[in-house]
Amino acid sequence: MSDRRSFIAGMLAAGLCPSPVWADAGSPAFLSAGKKRHGAYVLCGLCERGRLAFEIPLPARGHAAAAHPFLAEAVAFARRPGMFAIVINCISGRERAWLNAPAGRHFNGHGAFSGDGELLYTTENDYEAARGVVGIWDARNGYERIGEFPSGGVGPHDIKLMPDGKTLVAANGGIETHPETGRAKLNVPSMRPNLAFLDPEGRTQDKVELEPSLNKNSIRHLATTRDGTIAFAMQWQGDLTDHPPLLGLHSRDTRTGLLETEGSSAERMRGYIGSVAISRSMTKVAVTSPRGGRFQVFDIPSGQLDREREMADVCGVAPYRNGFLLTSGTGHVMWEADGVEGLSTRFPVQWDNHIVPVAS
Repeated sequence: MSDRRSFIAGMLAAGLCPSPVWADAGSPAFLSAGKKRHGAYVLCGLCERGRLAFEIPLPARGHAAAAHPFLAEAVAFARRPGMFAIVINCISGRERAWLNAPAGRHFNGHGAFSGDGELLYTTENDYEAARGVVGIWDARNGYERIGEFPSGGVGPHDIKLMPDGKTLVAANGGIETHPETGRAKLNVPSMRPNLAFLDPEGRTQDKVELEPSLNKNSIRHLATTRDGTIAFAMQWQGDLTDHPPLLGLHSRDTRTGLLETEGSSAERMRGYIGSVAISRSMTKVAVTSPRGGRFQVFDIPSGQLDREREMADVCGVAPYRNGFLLTSGTGHVMWEADGVEGLSTRFPVQWDNHIVPVAS
């Protein structure tokens, strides 16, 4: 994958391919959707030093985005459950393609490109059959839909490409929804969340499920590392007087482990993790709770809570330098490392749930 990407990037740099790359869009390091003070929705590119690289209008509230591996285009997904996704040229701000969910499907807010950038995979619900699917879109040909395959569970939300450049991992949250009932959860007592590992043809290679007592712990968001470790963040659908673990780590070579907190540290998260990220050193994992106004950082080798702090309406989190970059609904962007705060800036934007790294 890296050889192919390097070859294509070299062709682009030599002027042998017409498509512009991320450097032509101001070299954004991150993408995030948000809402302006006057009510307009936007997709923004943020640079390493915290300035805006671009700001592009969206027709409605966004959730997450998928950044093309090297071309300066992004796919902005509508808030779940959504019926559209927009492919945007991040230099001109123009729409390259509009993706409509097929009949009987709706998008779930996330997607991932193949390693060569030729395909886009989207998490979707086949809501009449109450099953999850992964849509396949041909990025080479105007993002034409060319197929789909089962996600391996119900209610897929996040999806990531594994380091091998072929395997996909889907976070099947286990929650059944239907457009006629909006965001209502239709099957909480019988939920069965899982992580499903899928090959490029959609065959399930492996599946990881939680123990039965945790069946109401919806697996929602994922972070991956270059060695194949996966952090998965959950949202508890049961009684909020319970405080189950909300964060798990999985490696194909070792068994799945859940990272627990106790007492007030567990209570403050209010059963809800909004986003998750693994540090560039692969030694720390951070999670956020906009409901609790907190973020926590865990030590991966020990599995112990390392630190936590308060940040109002925090949700977006991404690896940044030797720590993490965080965004909030109050407009703040903050870098935090080892308990020390830096690069704290406030924008006139209510940042939405996620901040997505751009590969460059």
